[in-house]
Amino acid sequence: MITNNTILVVDDEIGIRELLSEILRDEGYRVALAENAEQARVWRSQTRPDLVLLDIWMPDTDGITLLKDWASSGMLTMPVIMMSGHGTIDTAVEATRIGAFGYLEKPIPLQKLLSTVSKALRGGQSKQHTALLSLASLGKGPLITDLRKRLEQVANLKTPLLLMGEPGVGVEICAKFMHRPNTPWVEPETLTSLAESPLDLLELARDGVLFLKDVGEISKLAQKGLLLVLSKLEKYNVRLVCATSQPLAELTAQGAYHPKLFEVLSSLSIGIPALRAHREDIPELANQILSRFVESGEAASAVHFSTAALNCLRNYDWPGNLTQLTGVVHSLALTCVGDEISVEAVQQAMVFPESASSSVAPEIPLDLSLREARDLFEKTYFERLIDQENGNMTRVADRAGLERTHLYRKIKLLGIKLRGN
Repeated sequence: MITNNTILVVDDEIGIRELLSEILRDEGYRVALAENAEQARVWRSQTRPDLVLLDIWMPDTDGITLLKDWASSGMLTMPVIMMSGHGTIDTAVEATRIGAFGYLEKPIPLQKLLSTVSKALRGGQSKQHTALLSLASLGKGPLITDLRKRLEQVANLKTPLLLMGEPGVGVEICAKFMHRPNTPWVEPETLTSLAESPLDLLELARDGVLFLKDVGEISKLAQKGLLLVLSKLEKYNVRLVCATSQPLAELTAQGAYHPKLFEVLSSLSIGIPALRAHREDIPELANQILSRFVESGEAASAVHFSTAALNCLRNYDWPGNLTQLTGVVHSLALTCVGDEISVEAVQQAMVFPESASSSVAPEIPLDLSLREARDLFEKTYFERLIDQENGNMTRVADRAGLERTHLYRKIKLLGIKLRGN
């Protein structure tokens, strides 16, 4: 018997439900059945399945609408495979962008069913709660609604797209919105290959999407490699999506960035709002994040935020944006004593501007350039965070709102010496 692999089958046709149930149970899976979207909602509200097989066309509510509902309420924390006897590529694309793992066309070949289910379960186990899962999970306020509309307008273009935003705002989620199902998605961990073998990236991403993070921080040689990539996109049929938290216009004016590269990348750009700009979304986002830790077993099922705690989260400025919010909620979920996360616990988990401004900001000479002044501030900021956390880089990354790989890159660039080095 395969443990911890419960599959919810949602289909209005009893023959399909029974057939899928029989096949999956024979393979050792536990199976739950729902004949419509309402039953599926009730089942999902009570527990989290490890996988959902969801029919698109149902009489009460279609599967796409149900998928959107789960995504917007933070309940899309399990892989969902869509099924349809008469779907279209547009429907499959929409489902994938909302957050579906994949798409199966009826009648479903047995081996295709089992291989897709197995792959989805493996992916679901490793990524249950590591990130907000869809654009709907970035929030519902006017700024995020407008962001979705702008991304939808450019989703089917081949023009390179530049996503601009502070660290932690969710550029990866927006980039994924450009990805079509069953095509390559290439996201290199570092961008050194731009300098060494840029065409290899294009070959890997052929007919798909190449996503490059932090293109504002690449070397002059890597910039030339990126220019070569841009010139070959049509040949490889690749959609290029880049992201930056750096002011490329300023870097170009300083001579640190290639003017032609800036010209091409800035021809289609979309800004992603900082979390503090749509703080009305913060309480719901915090609850969504907490629910994922509850469902994964990292937090007790009864743990919840007090109203005052949510208000405190809402009023914080979140320099590390969604990444920092996720880190803080994770810390609060793991350390909560009792069922309620209090406002005092929230205050202790964060460095607030009023307490941080006097202790972190160094005396910055005014004869420095803006970039040099920023580097000086960041060096002092990270040195003191590392000291406060006794060298615990996981806690430093959480408090700074950075991924650990990005944090280590920052520390290396700023010349900060870690303990033991």
